[in-house]
Amino acid sequence: MVAEAAGKDYYSILGVSRDASQHEIKRQYKTLSRRHHPDKNQGDEKAHERFIELAEAYEVLSDDEKREIYNRYGEEGLKNQGGPGGGGGGFHDPFDIFAQFFGGHVRFDRRGGERAKPRGPDVHIHIPVTLNELYTGAEVDVDISKQAICHHCDGSGAASPDDIDTCSTCGGSGVRVVKQILGPGIVQQMQSRCDECGGKGKRVVKPCPLCEGARVLREPDMLTVRIEPGMADGEEIPFEGEGDQHPDHEPGSAAFRLRQQPHEVYERHGDDLHAEVTITLLDALVGFTRTITHVDDKSEIRLQRQSVTPPGHVQRLAGKGMPLRRRQHGRGSDGAEHGDMLVTYWIQFPAAVDEAAKEHLLRVLGDPQAVSWDGTTSSSTKDSATHRGRQAPNHPPTHDEL
Repeated sequence: MVAEAAGKDYYSILGVSRDASQHEIKRQYKTLSRRHHPDKNQGDEKAHERFIELAEAYEVLSDDEKREIYNRYGEEGLKNQGGPGGGGGGFHDPFDIFAQFFGGHVRFDRRGGERAKPRGPDVHIHIPVTLNELYTGAEVDVDISKQAICHHCDGSGAASPDDIDTCSTCGGSGVRVVKQILGPGIVQQMQSRCDECGGKGKRVVKPCPLCEGARVLREPDMLTVRIEPGMADGEEIPFEGEGDQHPDHEPGSAAFRLRQQPHEVYERHGDDLHAEVTITLLDALVGFTRTITHVDDKSEIRLQRQSVTPPGHVQRLAGKGMPLRRRQHGRGSDGAEHGDMLVTYWIQFPAAVDEAAKEHLLRVLGDPQAVSWDGTTSSSTKDSATHRGRQAPNHPPTHDEL
């Protein structure tokens, strides 16, 4: 039995549910900690306190053992266990936790924005999705590998702070001054970036043993891609700040581009769904009622025809297509929330007809009183868009097997 947590509600602080996964907790912390960072909210004591609370909540909920204790006994149970820091030492420095994700080089100016640093490139990732997921919506967990700031050296590239010296070539300025004599009494002075330190003014004496001086590492990460109902093939879902990290630039976005996989029954055209259904010649002549399973794999679509159905006939079912997203264009002009479904019928002819059946057909189809023809001739039918069709394949397609 889980006890009601006493004290601070760490789940509420991070804005996640009690059954939230680790990557959901991590993602919320990364988003909220940047928003409430004290350097970005100078003079705002509430933002500073919020930043500390976020770090405390993440420290507890990101550790399975501490999270279990918290779920059972609340904040008081953590204190009795020696605190999140272990041994009664309390919580870790919230800035150290922040630096685990963004390094120690993220600073904000007085206007609340990050100091001018070039933005890193965006990362574009194709993600396969089914038509069902685009119809109903879904959450897809995606494992990615991206560049992260080395947590051992904090992005400095050195084994320790003592292993960083001032560059002896430029004296720490990061630039070299080159003088060139052009003539008697004429001296040209030029500045260029120091080649020895790369313009940083400092030089690493002993490289970091983890990243070997590269300052960054490749690390796995997981992001939850939320697919909204009605999203389209090729649409991108961006995650700001989730691109490759580097001490010298801001991380760009990780953008997931949706790639719709073919569906065995339905094709999507805009907000409409298209399907092809094969019916027998008898059904085409006398009418029929049947059902097919919708793209959501749950509801049934009722198909009904009481009159003659020619090959290639298209039946439109209003409101049975894809959900219309509430984007810039909003709903349809008629207030509809879904597109339409268009069902094309193809006719399955018998492979052979015996003599008795032929006599019956001749009696019925040959009687002008029993059958009313549409009046088209062979020449007009040949080029008629209304009557142009094809005979159904020998084997009934999967459309009829739903």
